[in-house]
Amino acid sequence: MSGLISPTADALRPRPVVVLGSTGSIGRSTLDVLAHLPDRFPLLGIAARSSVELFLEQVQTFKPRYAVLTDRAAFERALTADLPPQTQLLFGEEGIAKMVTDADTSMVVSAIVGAAGLFGTCQALEVGKTVALANKETLVVGGERIMELADARGTTLLPVDSEHSAIFQAIGNHPMESVERVVLTGSGGPFRGRSAEQLANVTIEQALNHPTWKMGPKITVDSATLMNKALEVIEARWLFRLPSEKIAVILHPESIVHSFVEFIDGSVLAQLSPPDMRLPIQYALTWPDRVPGPTRRLNWETLANLRFEQPDRKTFPALDLGFEVAQRGGTCGAVLNGANEVAVEQFLEGLLPFDQIAQVVRDVLHSHHFMARPSLDELWAAERWARQEVVRWNRHRIRP
Repeated sequence: MSGLISPTADALRPRPVVVLGSTGSIGRSTLDVLAHLPDRFPLLGIAARSSVELFLEQVQTFKPRYAVLTDRAAFERALTADLPPQTQLLFGEEGIAKMVTDADTSMVVSAIVGAAGLFGTCQALEVGKTVALANKETLVVGGERIMELADARGTTLLPVDSEHSAIFQAIGNHPMESVERVVLTGSGGPFRGRSAEQLANVTIEQALNHPTWKMGPKITVDSATLMNKALEVIEARWLFRLPSEKIAVILHPESIVHSFVEFIDGSVLAQLSPPDMRLPIQYALTWPDRVPGPTRRLNWETLANLRFEQPDRKTFPALDLGFEVAQRGGTCGAVLNGANEVAVEQFLEGLLPFDQIAQVVRDVLHSHHFMARPSLDELWAAERWARQEVVRWNRHRIRP
């Protein structure tokens, strides 16, 4: 019996892919993976918001059937471009819906940052498409409803976040009843070890200087506040259907161990690799198979120390908000996400101090009208309310 595992026959058939958020960091990494596996994963379509130049470069390189822009000005600029004859340029949510529901679409990579990614994910799930989920806000906002939709349509959500991919890989075929808890790892961001006093004067440049990962500004600021880890706690709660008490967080500055799974017999399994998002992206695409790809490998000759430490939850209160929301459910995720997105925007515009991002999110979360079993429409309403409340809160804060 051979010790080599070959890809299944079904996996070797071409699986046309749609990438939502193609110009972001996850989207670009996804296209790099697809470029290395063109026969298995032809690119059927891409969607972006407003990065027209990069978007058009991607269109010329991959020549997809569909190309969607969601910003009106960007779309009108692209109308004058010389597009490949086989590419149809579309606009907005209508274009995303047409692309993800196309009969030839096999998998949708959902990588649009923020709550805006929820629409395309829901459209894909409604028609039974497999979704590789890089947009954690989808489950933060609509966790229970999204998982119910996936179950009802008999389709699959595959994690792309490195931490959730690590958990997914470590659990493997083990029954969830055998899982004692999952432990999400995090680098700690650029301010690991800082005191609350030191965070009072953090600049935008400092917050965007992540020590390990190269990401977009919103995710990078979330990593600096540890809100990113809070969102991952909520995502893990729904994706793996675990109660919040079975989820933990530990800091790991090297970002080599991407998460742990502890089983009821005391065994702990982890997934290790260099910090390279192309690996979890590729595994979501090829699951359950493993194939050669473009990702970096661990250098076992130079690997020395792997450090771990507990997060400072007093200095970084956002993390506790994540556990609270994971426990309460209902409208809490939508409110947390909406409030945080606007708070980060205001910080990046110089309107809100860094150390008050978590504070405003907490205040809005604790003042909202909680609903235990909201519909998707009610979740959207709660998210919109939270966004408006952050603006109102900040105006009140700076009023003389």
